[in-house]
Amino acid sequence: MTPVPPSAQGPVSVGRVMSAPPVTVAPDASLAEATRRMAEAAVGSLLVVDDGALCGIVTDRDLALRGLGEGRPLGSRVDAVMSPRVVTLDAGDEIHAAYRAFRRTGVRRLPVLDGGRPVGVLTLDDLLLDVFRRLADLLGPVAWSVLREPPGPP
Repeated sequence: MTPVPPSAQGPVSVGRVMSAPPVTVAPDASLAEATRRMAEAAVGSLLVVDDGALCGIVTDRDLALRGLGEGRPLGSRVDAVMSPRVVTLDAGDEIHAAYRAFRRTGVRRLPVLDGGRPVGVLTLDDLLLDVFRRLADLLGPVAWSVLREPPGPP
């Protein structure tokens, strides 16, 4: 029996493609702490979470431009530079909803919620990896058939 590639098993959900768990920070955390957390986790954004609820998102760009670029001290609070209005996805949404959300908003990262609680982040890089997986699923059988053919003219 030939295994069925993931892309042929039906719609792919955002929850299967997202990066999880999300890296979070409290709204009262300092800019210095947020920068440290980003560096330690090797991420470009943090979800700002208070008592399990999403309050906003802070990106490396927010820290650079709205934080240090505006002369705020490193002890300033994250909620002073975060983006409080965040477009989110639900973990159960089909991946096509994510493509539409990225096109509509022009952002590079979307928080993913499950029951209103943050469970991950979907990035443009995550979508690119999904595209590469789908191409591999599609091209795999073609590649094997080419490898089975004898070299040279028929």
